[in-house]
Amino acid sequence: MREIVTLQIGGAGNAIGDAFWHVISHEHGVDYASGRFGGTSQLQLERINVFFNATASKRFYARTILIDTEASTVQRLSSSSQLYRPENFVAGTESAGNNFARGYHTDGAAILDQVLDNTRREVESVDSLQGFQLLHSIGGGTGSGLTSLIMEALVQEYPDNLLSNYVTIPSPNMSQVVVEPYNALLSIPALVNNSHLTFCLDNEALFQICNRNLKIQMSGHEHINHIVALTMSGITTCLRFPGQLNAGLRKIYVNMVPFPRLHFLIPGFAPLVTCKQQQFSKGTVAELVQQIFSSNNLLCAIDLRKGKLLTAAGIFRGRMSPREVDQLMTGVRNKNINNFVDWIPNNIKTAICDIPPRGLKMSATFIGNTTAIQTLLQRLLDGSTAMMRRKAHLHWYTGEGMEECEFTDAQEELHNIIEDYRGSGDSCEGGGGGGGSGGGGGNDNDSMDEAAANGPQCTYCAE
Repeated sequence: MREIVTLQIGGAGNAIGDAFWHVISHEHGVDYASGRFGGTSQLQLERINVFFNATASKRFYARTILIDTEASTVQRLSSSSQLYRPENFVAGTESAGNNFARGYHTDGAAILDQVLDNTRREVESVDSLQGFQLLHSIGGGTGSGLTSLIMEALVQEYPDNLLSNYVTIPSPNMSQVVVEPYNALLSIPALVNNSHLTFCLDNEALFQICNRNLKIQMSGHEHINHIVALTMSGITTCLRFPGQLNAGLRKIYVNMVPFPRLHFLIPGFAPLVTCKQQQFSKGTVAELVQQIFSSNNLLCAIDLRKGKLLTAAGIFRGRMSPREVDQLMTGVRNKNINNFVDWIPNNIKTAICDIPPRGLKMSATFIGNTTAIQTLLQRLLDGSTAMMRRKAHLHWYTGEGMEECEFTDAQEELHNIIEDYRGSGDSCEGGGGGGGSGGGGGNDNDSMDEAAANGPQCTYCAE
């Protein structure tokens, strides 16, 4: 069995992780509160060992390490469920205070050995480890600093295993912490050099989905965490249930990442509708395909039309015709050929799992590697540059042992990855990817959002 060890780091990472275990424990028939199996199908148990361990008393627990520099978050989770192993809670004595330097150099470094010991125990208990799954935010001190430290240690100790990161990206419009741009900037070198798959979860897009698509009055982050958990459940479907494509992390890596540095992926999910809105949707595969290529359903605030897709994958769940899915996905590529790079043939993949998610007859999860990610990365660079120009709040970092050159090195790394994406979208016929598609806009069908142009797919898309 190809097992995965999960590490959920910081407040955001633990909140997203808890929502993820809520979702997949139900899909595998495991009671979230007690850890007892109460499922009805043998398929639920066939690959349950990918994410869960079984005890001698036939109970299941999540193969996850819950990490934070302060104890309040992990204490709340320890009392909410028996799905978490008590020894796998690692907490420090003091918060990292939204400071990368404290998470990396001081408070985070103090608990690193304990994290690695717990991780080593879980790794030694499995038959065939395929990799690690890290859940964290890069806006806070623990999620950015401590995660960077842990990633460096994991790469050194387990060089043959893959690191998959689900990263919450801060948004200037939704920010509650003034130094978030610094923390995000300082996290980039670790993500570029140590992560193999980085799934970008943009706070701005997530809040927009709740406000625009679902018409939810935001009182907390519960709805956002559930959307992220549903998307993670879709991405890991083929790892957890029998399937043909992307049956392991390495297969996802091979299909989605053309060059090691270009591993920043855009996830999406459909349908993103309320129960009332669902009554008016068609519930067809064609509708799902239209929605996953719509910017309204992406978990990043980017426009696919402003870049070129290097690779894309659609993971479909529910009873549907494989032939119909393949035809529709191929049709999207053929109609929007200008929005795909021409140097990767057959760069759109599909996978189908018969088991639908809870409460839905069918769903689709999108994974895209697109040059349009440079707009998101440029947003991070611009935010940190504006503060660096005046050296605002810099003393909080230098006081914890950091040097100013670390900021400039991180900015250079971020600028390089933006240039790498920009160069990968260039056509071999000359000219940039964006300029080429813009020039042919008059007579080419170059819109990835064709469904929106032909009318709203469902009630939340109407603007």
